[in-house]
Amino acid sequence: MATRTMSPVLLIGGSGHVGARAARALRRLHPDLPIAIGGRDGRKASAVAAEVGGPTTATTVDVGRDDLGLDRGASFSAVVALVKDVGTNAMKRAQAAGVPYVAFSDFLGEIGPVIAHYVARPTRAPILMLGHTLGGTATLAALHLAQELRSVDTIAIACVIDPNDHGGPAALADFERLQQTGQAALFLDDGKWTWLRGDAATRRVVDAEGVAHVVQALPLLDVVSLAAATDARSIRVDMGARDRTAGGAGLVTDLIVEVSGRRHDGASARLRYDIIDADSHSRLSAYGAVIATERLLGLAGGPPVGPGLYHPESVLDPASVIRRLEELGARARRSQTAGA
Repeated sequence: MATRTMSPVLLIGGSGHVGARAARALRRLHPDLPIAIGGRDGRKASAVAAEVGGPTTATTVDVGRDDLGLDRGASFSAVVALVKDVGTNAMKRAQAAGVPYVAFSDFLGEIGPVIAHYVARPTRAPILMLGHTLGGTATLAALHLAQELRSVDTIAIACVIDPNDHGGPAALADFERLQQTGQAALFLDDGKWTWLRGDAATRRVVDAEGVAHVVQALPLLDVVSLAAATDARSIRVDMGARDRTAGGAGLVTDLIVEVSGRRHDGASARLRYDIIDADSHSRLSAYGAVIATERLLGLAGGPPVGPGLYHPESVLDPASVIRRLEELGARARRSQTAGA
């Protein structure tokens, strides 16, 4: 689609594993959209900008600096922080300019600063908290299934990745931070919030090919998003690596989303999505960030989003997200069984 004239979308971490994939997807969906690849390494950012093509530029960004290391007069249409915004400097820059801000790398226990800065300036800019499984794609897939049910009992999300899929430096830094802080995973268990640790934080899932895996609960924002959006009594989010000795080759990400409850006729049902992508989990994460960003800017799904504090389900239509993922190349396989 044609893109109206606007300042570049600043992808902070745009030369990383998620960021480069996000830039490619944005360029594919919006050929005329100006994009600024922001990274600590200017040469790497320039290489990604050259690969992405179109109206794409590169800039050096340091989230540890108050000014991000950017020219004072630099203008952006949105600020997408695909790395940890350690001092909320990127958020403050977006608020000062009155443009959308996407917080991509915050775990459940880390959202306080984002919320506080929003509360202090609630009318300045749209702030999207996107510390969800694979850029919010799991939450939207769960809500797409939940729309078929009169009531929802349980929602279980699991992401199964290749054992060699470690992501990039930003992903490694996220998980190192998670280990250092000892954050437990938040779990809604029969209507009660519980922090999971030890054996209780693991479970067994079966992927799209019928292979079982052990996955580990993570403190991601899907649980609170889905608890607020549905009447589910139990919700959890997990991630684990497949066993390479069981066969298979190459990077494949399998996002498993299961929702159980009652249909409108009273019958019980279990609904499931397997969203499969033949790449690192970084690409589905990038797709989620891109789908959210184009929506915030009014490039798809409606007019630009006004100031406010949002989760992805606040601004995105679940069915549209599934269609967008398929358009970008992911496979969405839906299944159902009777019984809750």
